[in-house]
Amino acid sequence: MTERNLQIQQIIDQNPGIQFREIMRSSGLKNGVLSHYLAKLEKMGTIKVNRGPRQVRFYPPHITEEESIVIKALRKQTPRDLLLALIIEDGLEFSQLVNKVKKSPSTVSLYLSQLVEDKLIETETISMKKKYHISSRDLVDKLIEDYRPSTIEKATSGYEDIFNAL
Repeated sequence: MTERNLQIQQIIDQNPGIQFREIMRSSGLKNGVLSHYLAKLEKMGTIKVNRGPRQVRFYPPHITEEESIVIKALRKQTPRDLLLALIIEDGLEFSQLVNKVKKSPSTVSLYLSQLVEDKLIETETISMKKKYHISSRDLVDKLIEDYRPSTIEKATSGYEDIFNAL
């Protein structure tokens, strides 16, 4: 394997769920060169590529589908804040989550809906009040410990929240 292949693979191994532009910034490679090497690595099976709407994420081959869903959520500021709030205090209501993550109700609603759809958070209605719980607490805890989202994400996460709230 070439030095560039190893460099790119190492970036992906250390930052599962990383996006193309982040790899480009970390590696210093140009768009076409990076595309070439990523295609080679995918073909060789040394990386997994998850192509979703408007985004492509890269993972080491040992990451399971369930883990990739959790990692994707942890790499975004608001979903990560929602998950962390529920780890600290399980069974919060919507208004409590809005206060904890300090985002607008519409932004929290958008991300909560996605987390429920991805089966990371489940709801329970008690006395006409909806409460939220983490579905796979052990998995979320493990992945937070293993793959703390890198500082690369911090620069882009605020813009992503703004864009997604529109």
